[in-house]
Amino acid sequence: MKKVIALIAILLIAFIGLIYWSVSSTDKDFQTCHIEEFEDLEKIDFSKHDSIKIAPSTLYQGDMLKTLMQGENYRKTWATPVEVPIAFLDTLKGGLKVIKEGGGKQTHSLKLMNPEGILFTLRSVTKDPKKLVPEMAETLGLENIIVDGISAQHPYGAILAAELSEIAEVMHTHPQMLFIPKQKSLSKYNEKYGNRLYLLEYETESEKNWTSFENVAEIIETKDLQELKQEKGEMVSIDRAALIRVRLFDLLIGDWDRHAEQWGWILQENEDEIKAIPLAGDRDNAFFNLSGVIPSIITNKNVEPLVRPFEAKIDYMPGLVYPFDRYFLIDTPQNTYEEQAEYLQKALTDSKIDDAFKVWPKAISELDKEDISLKIKSRRDHLKEYARSFHQIVQEKGRLTEALKGSDNAEIDENIIPCFECAGEAKK
Repeated sequence: MKKVIALIAILLIAFIGLIYWSVSSTDKDFQTCHIEEFEDLEKIDFSKHDSIKIAPSTLYQGDMLKTLMQGENYRKTWATPVEVPIAFLDTLKGGLKVIKEGGGKQTHSLKLMNPEGILFTLRSVTKDPKKLVPEMAETLGLENIIVDGISAQHPYGAILAAELSEIAEVMHTHPQMLFIPKQKSLSKYNEKYGNRLYLLEYETESEKNWTSFENVAEIIETKDLQELKQEKGEMVSIDRAALIRVRLFDLLIGDWDRHAEQWGWILQENEDEIKAIPLAGDRDNAFFNLSGVIPSIITNKNVEPLVRPFEAKIDYMPGLVYPFDRYFLIDTPQNTYEEQAEYLQKALTDSKIDDAFKVWPKAISELDKEDISLKIKSRRDHLKEYARSFHQIVQEKGRLTEALKGSDNAEIDENIIPCFECAGEAKK
């Protein structure tokens, strides 16, 4: 027995040693894009160039041990240089002006407005996860586990998700990747935001309509939609079928991070009715490819059920059903889920999925297209089964007992907290 205990102790010590060896590959917690063409960016007149060859980040490169312990993920993709357009805010979208700095946990962002009053967001492709590192991990010197986890995010994932959204007829924010050099238009944000790689996309809130829908009053966030429901009552409803379609689409692309603050709502007015159409934002975690010994332990459904790696089959559906879903979709018939699953299965054919990868640079497609397309097709083939499971979990978990994330300070009555349509029930 003593020999067994001693062997276990030795293996445990060896495992801990391998962890520290793996995470010691770098002491950096943030690194911006890598540019090979120019040594001194401060001396470059980027107005004389149309594009630049750039890699999103070389921070996640690692040896065989790193790959074993913390996963292969998308390390090669992050470090692969591709040609990206150079853009200046004063000529972009008719001329963009900085409104304010965003407040994301890992994404540096700026809110911008064009002369027509349409809002855009400039979101950094390289992430800064310092705010996400637990104090204990920092104390133990294990913060690289969190920092390196960004390598599971696909730097071009949002662009592919948008193209697939077009095929599925799901609303999205039309992201495009750009290199933004230092420039006067960045004003006081020039040092922090200049000479970096970004996704430029429409905001999930706007007083002006940029969508293809007609009779749109404005685009608002979830908390504002709740307050509008409080004010207007039964006049306001959501497009449940559209929300179910986009939530099933989320399953197809492996986007597990879909809490209430990542949605906008397009308000379409028709006589005495206001229909809210869902608009998905922030696709940072689409195609989230997390592997390796350490992440496999952390993402075990009994440890962290909400972080789900993108595999060919969904391994744990309860981790993908959010309070957001229960709030808006409780008591929606199962056949609505099945109908939307069938629609997506018919729309997203093999050929259309394969064609969608044309939005990626060739070098990135060569790295990731085969694996990602196979996983999407596999999930599509099982989508009706997933839809039934999703519906069942929503119904089993039932109505909320506390406010949705991000709406804690919303000016709404208690009867709107359990579900969106609960206000109407209370008046009957």
